[in-house]
Amino acid sequence: MNIAFIGLGNMGAPMARNLIKAGHQLNLFDLNQSVLAELAQLGGRVAASPKAAAEGAELVITMLPAAAHVRSVWLGEDGVLAGIGRGIPAVDCSTIDPQTAREVAAAAAKQGVAMADAPVSGGTGGAQAGTLTFMVGASAELFATLQPVLAQMGRNIVHCGEVGTGQIAKICNNLLLGISMIGVSEAMALGDALGIDTQVLAGIINSSTGRCWSSDTYNPWPGVIETAPASRGYTGGFGAELMLKDLGLATEAARQAHQPVVLGAVAQQLYQAMSQRGEGGKDFSAIVNSYRKPQ
Repeated sequence: MNIAFIGLGNMGAPMARNLIKAGHQLNLFDLNQSVLAELAQLGGRVAASPKAAAEGAELVITMLPAAAHVRSVWLGEDGVLAGIGRGIPAVDCSTIDPQTAREVAAAAAKQGVAMADAPVSGGTGGAQAGTLTFMVGASAELFATLQPVLAQMGRNIVHCGEVGTGQIAKICNNLLLGISMIGVSEAMALGDALGIDTQVLAGIINSSTGRCWSSDTYNPWPGVIETAPASRGYTGGFGAELMLKDLGLATEAARQAHQPVVLGAVAQQLYQAMSQRGEGGKDFSAIVNSYRKPQ
């Protein structure tokens, strides 16, 4: 299949590699010339603009940092909608607010283009391994069209409902993730301050009612989980700035819906403080350092 893939950052680039490995011909666009050169060596074709990438494509995929980028790439003068053919399926895998996803999809629909939103979970490791979870907002017909291609980049392809519901699923999940990581951090730091061995405490939590992904798979305390970012200086993984972005999306969506998210708002403030300390580039589990005594 001839696929236009636009947005080749930490997530998009490995996703595109997996599609090339699967035998697809990719028309690529990104502002990063080095990653374009790398993917061109694997067989991808470099396009001069999103419009040029979309021309002649049988499917368009975008993976972009924020809503402003999605609007520009899709709706701009040299954007996707200026080049895509009528009836061509499309999917945006960025994590943005549900309203923007619906508005861009509505603009696409006016040109006869069915567009889905399909944000992902699984991080850069999942993108590289092809084990991502895709949360897809689309009609049943479009979902059936997209599923085989998304399955070449991910393991779990979930139909959440109509367009926009993929974003809803993503921000609700990450709202809970941010809150749970703070809860585990508080508990681990309290145990350490009171004198219990943190390995013992983690073992108890992970076999008791406090168990969650943030404790048993991604524990923020150094040395508890060998494969977690906490055991490699909080490098890699899911950056705190990205968590802050997602919490911002959740709290703004909650404001629009007049829905209280009290713990989510507190979590957003804690990650904002972490960012202001210059730690936004660390993994989000480094929030535990807000509770630890200086080492």
